[in-house]
Amino acid sequence: MKFSVVIAEAWRSLTASLSTTIAAALTVLIGMFLVGLLIAFWTFADSWSNQQKGKLVVKVFMCTPGACEQEATSSEINAVNQTLMADPRVKKGGVRFVSKEEGIRKMRKEHPELVGPLPSNPLPDSFTVTPVKGEFTKAIAASFDPPPAGVEKATYAAETASRVLKAARVIKGSFLLAGLILIIASAMLIANTIRLSIFARRREIEVMKLVGASNWFIRGPFILEGIACGVIGSLLAVILLIAGKELALPQIIPRFDAGTGVHAWPFPLVSVILLALGLSLGATGSALTLRRFLRI
Repeated sequence: MKFSVVIAEAWRSLTASLSTTIAAALTVLIGMFLVGLLIAFWTFADSWSNQQKGKLVVKVFMCTPGACEQEATSSEINAVNQTLMADPRVKKGGVRFVSKEEGIRKMRKEHPELVGPLPSNPLPDSFTVTPVKGEFTKAIAASFDPPPAGVEKATYAAETASRVLKAARVIKGSFLLAGLILIIASAMLIANTIRLSIFARRREIEVMKLVGASNWFIRGPFILEGIACGVIGSLLAVILLIAGKELALPQIIPRFDAGTGVHAWPFPLVSVILLALGLSLGATGSALTLRRFLRI
């Protein structure tokens, strides 16, 4: 069987039911365009949430005479430092010791109104601990309960951490659900297009079977038809996204004060994903329909 014959049959089928083919391609276009937007917004939002999670830290405060029976000794400070550095939940290089002298200098610089003439420095020595993942913040703080020798307490911004982690879960869940719905809808329409094509050519298929045509000779054009619908729709979606990227994006990005380091996936990668997804949807929708409605 020559592949050129299968391509010719697929082309004839596409042009014979042109309105249905256009409807399927346009639906894939809309679906893939929205999927492209979802990927861009999801990766941008995910990058933002990861940046916010990266700001979550644990503060470990060492003992002072007013808070404990005695001030933390240098050996106790070293022991806490070694414990934190050995914790796999702590980011490598994420343990920073802040002496009480450094702490009071920072407070005088950032909040001079809170620091008047003091007879002594009331601030404790402390550690600022950055976790590998924001989700580890609570567990690291809990590992100092009860506090070991020389440690007064370990704290973290529980309310802020909860909001950031909850926002990250909602963003990922909602975008994933929306993407799945769009993908399923596109696949179903391609499948419906192939089913209508099979119905329109049912007599021709029966004749082909009677004269000894192989199963793949009959199936091939329908599979190529589905792939063509998926690829054409995805390609048009990429072109539309390029236009949106050049025209609309420069007007939208300045309105988001997300800070540096927050970005979506590169556009060429998103384009490749959409084209591969369109091809896969076309092949999958065709295969499922052929299996159900074309008993050969």
